Amino acid sequence: MGKTDWKAEAKDLKHKLGRAKRKLRAADAEGAAVAAPKPATKAALSRSPLAPAAFPDLPAIAGVRFAVAAAGVRYAGRTDVTLIEIAPGSSLAGAFTRSATRAASVLDAEAKIAGGMAAPHGAAIVINSGNANAFTGRAGVASVAAICTAAGAALGIPAGAVLTSSTGVIGEPLPHERIASALGPMAGTLDGGAIADAARAIMTTDTFPKGAAAEVAAEGGKIRIAGIAKGSGMIAPDMATMLVYIFTDAAIAAPALQQIVSREVDRSFNCITVDGDTSTSDAVMVAATGQSPAAPLGNPQSASTRAFADALGGVMRDLAWQVVRDGEGATKFVEVAVTGASDDRDAHRVAMAIANSPLVKTAIAGQDANWGRVVMAVGKSGAAADRDRLSIRFGPHVVAENGARAPAYDEAAVSAYMRAQDLVIGVDLGIGSGARTVWTCDLTHGYIAINGDYRS
Repeated sequence: MGKTDWKAEAKDLKHKLGRAKRKLRAADAEGAAVAAPKPATKAALSRSPLAPAAFPDLPAIAGVRFAVAAAGVRYAGRTDVTLIEIAPGSSLAGAFTRSATRAASVLDAEAKIAGGMAAPHGAAIVINSGNANAFTGRAGVASVAAICTAAGAALGIPAGAVLTSSTGVIGEPLPHERIASALGPMAGTLDGGAIADAARAIMTTDTFPKGAAAEVAAEGGKIRIAGIAKGSGMIAPDMATMLVYIFTDAAIAAPALQQIVSREVDRSFNCITVDGDTSTSDAVMVAATGQSPAAPLGNPQSASTRAFADALGGVMRDLAWQVVRDGEGATKFVEVAVTGASDDRDAHRVAMAIANSPLVKTAIAGQDANWGRVVMAVGKSGAAADRDRLSIRFGPHVVAENGARAPAYDEAAVSAYMRAQDLVIGVDLGIGSGARTVWTCDLTHGYIAINGDYRS
């Protein structure tokens, strides 16, 4: 090899080495970006046009305190971890998703709450947003155990009295050490009046925080109820349909509380849908601290217990409706009321077939009074139906009856009704006494925009 050839080869090797170093630095930077919290540079989602004017003024519930922190679970610059302390002597109840791919936090919490959970030494709930800790295998189970241990140590309670929830991206390992390290300092900032902060910290694609409250005049004094929820997409009933935390100062044993929660969940959260997709992570948890001056509840026939159950169910429905009103990209809130079915189960099938139909939902988004799509949804539901007994109405307008278009059908009047934000679709099957009402929203381009780049 000549001297000139040797110099040329050395120069070429130098260039190759430089390119390799640059690639290595780029790979290192990319790896660091994955490991570190992502800056919250995305523009905030526009507030839903169906949102309430403001977050409600929720009462403080004696025996419950809240703290939030920005732990950088996924995004930097926003609160994403919530710690809820529940006083000794409380009772807890819950309902959880029936997804076959339930998250580690759900499996742990449902095992602890099964049938109702007594908390003689107190309890805690730790919630993180940004990461669902779902489909994470044994690592996910270890993450839950680490968080429960850290929370227990921070509050001086058994790890078995700690419940966790995680919401966000599925399939990514949860950086639980970021959560665990935040819990000690958070314990020092617990505040009974910080429930609104907690409502904001649990949000993901939500465009507004969700809260609801009620007060019950019971024997011996008042009972207060306050709850918060998150949910906007991946909403379909298979209990539960989001993350919901409700607190009351009522004195009630855990099994009795669980019975009420299970019944009221079926009338509220199991009657809503945004997109027909059931999450891996959904949970409803209810804690009763027993610190109200009212007499203990329990007898299902007592006036106080019935009033409490009705009020708790009202809070659940309020939160469920808020989730639908915050449906990803939603511009319409839709009630689907089905009557005249062979039984309540068939009525539910028909109602959900209508509420989940992309064709029905897109017609509503386009303000199109296309009642033919409702006919289609009834037919595909699998419920018993008779074409010649079927009637359909949009709000006060009867559009079809006795299996055909209504003689008084007025396209202009119905089209004008479809421009409203709140709509009612009524269907009577005319074959029985079964009835069910569910709630949904329209399906717009906004849903695609939100979910098309959810992880980016």
